[in-house]
Amino acid sequence: MKKTEWFKDWFDTKYYHILYQDRNYDEAQMFMQHLISFLKLEKNSKILDLPCGRGRHSVFLSQLGYQVVGADLSENNITFAKQFESENLQFKVHDMRNPFQTKFDAIFNLFTSFGYFNDDETNIQVLQNLKDGLKENGVLVIDFMNVNFVKKSIVSEEIITKNDIDFHISREVDGNAIVKNIRFFADGREHFYTENIKFLPLETLKKYFRAVGLKLKHTFGSYLLDDFNIDNSSRLILILE
Repeated sequence: MKKTEWFKDWFDTKYYHILYQDRNYDEAQMFMQHLISFLKLEKNSKILDLPCGRGRHSVFLSQLGYQVVGADLSENNITFAKQFESENLQFKVHDMRNPFQTKFDAIFNLFTSFGYFNDDETNIQVLQNLKDGLKENGVLVIDFMNVNFVKKSIVSEEIITKNDIDFHISREVDGNAIVKNIRFFADGREHFYTENIKFLPLETLKKYFRAVGLKLKHTFGSYLLDDFNIDNSSRLILILE
């Protein structure tokens, strides 16, 4: 398996969803409400949620009256999410490294879904695709980790038990990335997966944005859209045009 393709392997397994089954839906909905209120998106605006996972943000946005497309590389995620499809909500398999066939009023890249790729060129190409997928005056939202906060608050080792599976998790900063190793025994054998997210401080992201002509309009540090503090904010939420 290629180092940069860890997400293809891990995100498409049932174990990924077992480990992360307790995602906070209330927090996700609260974030969407604050974000929509701030952006003042008109009803029936077309929103792309990429990657959408199993669709928790997409479903809520569609319930607010928006035309939503949820897209994700994982076929298993999309197969699961399709049960929620409606007149104003569709799901499709899509690799963010590929351009889009339609344009959107807003594109949401949420929950640290950027930085999967080790090389700057691929990350910049993803941003170019996101920019090209926006209508005129469209808005891009990137919800990323705050590198400085993560470095000082990292939990190096822990065991999380879900569905009678003990997930042994270790984390380390490896060069310019945070690496999470996940080991567990299930279905008669031992499994090992890795998450590898590139450390992208705000200044590096700004260089990426300049490279593709995206303008950074607002920076927030939490899902409540508090001001960003480089040392103490848990999130790095970026609003771009």
